[in-house]
Amino acid sequence: MFDFAFAQSSAPHGSSPLSALLFQLFFFIFLFALFYFLLIRPQQKARKKHQEFLAKLKKGDRVVTSSGIIGTVVDVGEDTVSLKVECQHAYYISKRVHSWLSQRKRRRKS
Repeated sequence: MFDFAFAQSSAPHGSSPLSALLFQLFFFIFLFALFYFLLIRPQQKARKKHQEFLAKLKKGDRVVTSSGIIGTVVDVGEDTVSLKVECQHAYYISKRVHSWLSQRKRRRKS
């Protein structure tokens, strides 16, 4: 049959518990750095860009919300934004909950 005694054999000569510990330590440091640069840092950059976008909103800007509502900013409050859409309705949207896709300057009609 099979001999399972190999699983209980000692480590090969030349390897020590210290080297195994260092390998695991460097492996976890590498994983943390990988997660930081691939997941955490881009998310922080996007959040910072979004906060700057919300801070620059002013009356007369045309915006598109993530739900597809296209409108003109009528009023900017501390926590809300009032949008006027083409059918002459006004919507009050929370800055914290809603994400904004784009901002366009209002075109002047000549």
